[in-house]
Formats: sequence, structure tokens, C-alpha cells
Amino acid sequence: MPDISMTMIIVLCVAAAAAGWIDAVVGGGGLLLLPALLLGLPNAHPATVLGTNKAVAIVGTTGAAITYARKTPVNVKLAVRIGLAALAGSMGGAALAGGISKDALRPLIMVVLVVVAGFVIFRPGFGAAPAASPVSRRRVLLAIVLAGLGIGFYDGLIGPGTGTFLVLALTALLHLDLVTASATAKIVNCCTNAGALAMFAYQGMVLWQLAALMAVFNLAGGMIGARMALKKGSGFVRAVLLTVVSALVVKLGLEQWG
Repeated sequence: MPDISMTMIIVLCVAAAAAGWIDAVVGGGGLLLLPALLLGLPNAHPATVLGTNKAVAIVGTTGAAITYARKTPVNVKLAVRIGLAALAGSMGGAALAGGISKDALRPLIMVVLVVVAGFVIFRPGFGAAPAASPVSRRRVLLAIVLAGLGIGFYDGLIGPGTGTFLVLALTALLHLDLVTASATAKIVNCCTNAGALAMFAYQGMVLWQLAALMAVFNLAGGMIGARMALKKGSGFVRAVLLTVVSALVVKLGLEQWG
């Protein structure tokens, strides 16, 4: 366990629970968890922060994926195909993550958030209902390449917002409603987390004791969030997505220029 205060450990555990809830509902729990880890581990190497983040997130994501799969009609075969591509992409991204400086993370996260917020605001009907006709093989291939390899690479390299990007990409490419897209994204995200975590663990960039403690809270938050999303539907998912993204844009903006 790193040398941090009990107060900070409590803060990190609360952040892990909140991130698990957010990740299960709309994805992007890392947008809360990663800044919290950067604050709690100011002297750690950025790759160690990213690796610890993955060790926490994979537990909550897996719990949420199981909860969704039990109650939502998810195309598991397609999700696994995309997930395998994402696993390869995330391992490649994680292999390069050691070269990223901590000072570069915040501006990158801010750009990601602004893009997501703009997309959600200007597409109010996005993900309200699934398409009536089946998607083409071309769209499936695009989903494997873009949502799998592309977003998987981003997840291994930086990470925050991956779940959100997966929800948006799967909704757009496969014409899913937001709840089904969230369920599918959790299966894919399990694969990206596993690939990145394997690479970070191989490099010795994971604080396992801290991650194990935070993972318990992340799992609880993830399972609660998945149940709420299933109960309340796509409108609730969209509202949470927009609220979370907007709040984090303001927060990171104040940290950057305040």
C-alpha cells in the first residue's frame, strides 16, 4: 500500500464507488477515477496510476456486464468479437503509455469530454430506440475496427471515457438503444481492461493492495448502476451521461485554468 493518509484512502474508495456507478450507467467512470488517483498518488508514475485504475475498473465493469447480461438481450457473440479486437488494441496502447507525462493527461481528457458533450447535446434523439432492420456486415466490421481496435487502443494508452465512447460508437454503428449499447459496451470494456491490465502488470505498474480495496467499492457501484439503468431506461442513461460529462468539463477546466 502506498504511503497515503486514511482520509485520502476513504476519498479514493468513494470515488471508486461513484465511478463504478457512472461506468455501469453511461461508461466513462475513469473520467472520475483517474483524476482521483492522480490526486491521491501525486508522486506515482503516470503509468502506475493508469495501471492501478485498470485493476480497479475491471472488477466493476465485469460485475456490471454480468448484471446486464442477465436482464438485457445482448448479442454476446458480436460483443466478444469486438472485445477481442479491443483487447489487442488496448495491449498496444498500454505498451506505449509509459511515455505519457502526467501534465499531458488533463488537457487530453478535457478534449475528450467536450467532444462527447457536444455530440450528446446536438443529438437529443440519439439512442432513444433501436433500429427496426438488422445492421449490415459493413457496419459490424466498422464496429470491430473502430469500437474494437480504435477505442481499445485509446483505452490502453489513456483510458478515461472509454466506456462512454463505446456506448456512443455502438449506438451509432449498430443502431442500438442506449441501454443495450451500455450492456454491450460493458462486455467489450472488460476485454479492453483485461488487455491493458495484463500489459501494466507485466511492466510492474499496478499498486495491487490499493487497487483491491478500491475494487470492492467499484464493484458495488457498478452493480447498483446497472440495475438502475435497466429499470429506468435510455432517457435516464442519456440524462446521466450529459450531467456527468458537463460537470467534469467544468471541474477539469477550473483545475487547468482556475
